[in-house]
Order: sequence, then structure tokens, then C-alpha cells
Amino acid sequence: MTDKITKFLAHHGKISIVCIDTTKLVEEARKIHDLSPLATAAFGRLLTITCLMAQEMKNKTDKLTIQIKGNGEIGSMLTTASNGPKVKGYVGNPYVDLPLNEFGKLDVGGAVGQEGYIHVIKDIGLKEPYIGISPLTSGEIADDFTNYFVHSEQRQSAVALGVLVNKDGVKAAGGYLIHAMPDATQEEIAQVEQAIFKAGAISKMLDEKVSLLEIAKKVTGDKNVKIIEENITPVYECNCSKEHMKEAFATIGKKEIEDIINTDGKAELVCHFCNQKYQFKKEELEEIVKSIEKNNIDK
Repeated sequence: MTDKITKFLAHHGKISIVCIDTTKLVEEARKIHDLSPLATAAFGRLLTITCLMAQEMKNKTDKLTIQIKGNGEIGSMLTTASNGPKVKGYVGNPYVDLPLNEFGKLDVGGAVGQEGYIHVIKDIGLKEPYIGISPLTSGEIADDFTNYFVHSEQRQSAVALGVLVNKDGVKAAGGYLIHAMPDATQEEIAQVEQAIFKAGAISKMLDEKVSLLEIAKKVTGDKNVKIIEENITPVYECNCSKEHMKEAFATIGKKEIEDIINTDGKAELVCHFCNQKYQFKKEELEEIVKSIEKNNIDK
């Protein structure tokens, strides 16, 4: 089974819902970053909402960046995505470990913290990118993004995100994003709220192999939901390359690179997003110095 996103409309087009399964994607991120179970749960939720938001972008050149910076032990988490959606990211403290919370579950809220901010940057080809900032409310991420949509994008929304982890890795991961259209009635919104409460945890539904269609029906309370788009496959993918790393390396300046040549005679750069290692020999470092001199970008 591959990960997928499916878009629906419910209640005669007045409720939009997007459901996503990110089990493989989150497992890939867990392996790449060697995440603890708690870090997997937190970062997996952020990757999932990033995919849900990225699928709204129209153009291949559009880019979404999200950062969560709370006062918890996990530190800063950052994700970036294109409209594929292709997503990547990194975690400040990938080994964070805390006791289970009062409900006997992984304490994501404690790891992220309840004080801090969500930063959202949408670069969609306009003169200036859209920047949205919203305070953390619980650190549980789904609640925080529900608050973000209401206050930063003025959209009445419901967000559910879940990651189920066992000793072997990610057992199930995914979520859904519900938006009420402007013409949705209070009665229809109340019906959705009741259905969400009755449906239960998204991770449990995915673990029980409930289809995205059935999840959409359950959480909207509408048995006649209409599929708008399906077969969208989110992936964890990094586009780093030695050439990109070379360009980034050049920005540290001529003097610093010459110091590396004189002391170590070589350098190793590691990509934050995929942990790929890039080796630069002395000759390659000397080439970078010449490039800096030629382009007059010496700092």
C-alpha cells in the first residue's frame, strides 16, 4: 500500500475534507533522522499537516515552509514542501524522550511545549510570500493548526493528525483537514463536529485499515461524500545535491574555506533534511575559493 491523499466534498459541497495516509512517509523520515518514538509522533504529525497544506498549492514552483518552535525539549521542527506534495524536514532533538502523558500516550504536547509559535511561509509566485504566525495552544499540533487556520487564514477548520508507533516503527500515520465553506450552516457544522467526536482517533482508524473514503464519511456524518480528486501520492524526498552543497558552502566566505584547506585539507557537509554526506577534497575547496574570487562574493 502506498501513501495517498484524497479530496472530498460533503453536505452538498458546503464542507471540504482532505484525508491522508502518510504511514510510509513518516516511517521513511523516522529512519532517515533516527527518531525516537516521541520525536516520530511529533514530527510525523507536522509532516502530515504539511502535506495536507501543500496539496492546496497550484503550481510546481510553489513552496511551503512550516516551522514550529516551542519551549519543549524537541526544540525547533521545520518542514518544507512542493505541490506534489514532496516534503522534507528536520527535528531539533531527534532523540527526545519523556514519560507517557496522563492518558498513557506519547507526550507530544510536552515535547513540543505549550509556549511558542507556528510560522507558515507560502511562496506562491506573488511579489511577496505569504507569512502567517500563530501561537501554540497545546503543542499537540492538530489543535495548534486548527487555531492557526481560524486566526491566520480566517478559515473555520478541523484538523486531526495521528501517528501510531510500535517497537518496529510507524504502524499508522495520517490525518484529515476539514474546512467549512462560507455557505455552510451552523446545523451542518454542528453535524460535522458530532461526527468527528463519534469517529474517534484518526490513527486508530488507519491502523484498522479503514479507507480514506470511509474516514471521510465517518468524520463528516455524510454517507454521500463526493470524491473530488484521488491518487495523489505524498513522498518524503530531498532534492539536495553536491552542486547545491557547493553553492551553500561558498557562502561561508573565502577566508573560512582557506582556513579549512590549511588545517584539514578537506571538508564534509551533511544535509539537514536527509543526512546525505558530501565530501569535498582539497582541490574542490580550492575551486570554490576561485569561484568566490571570480564572482566577487568574498565576505
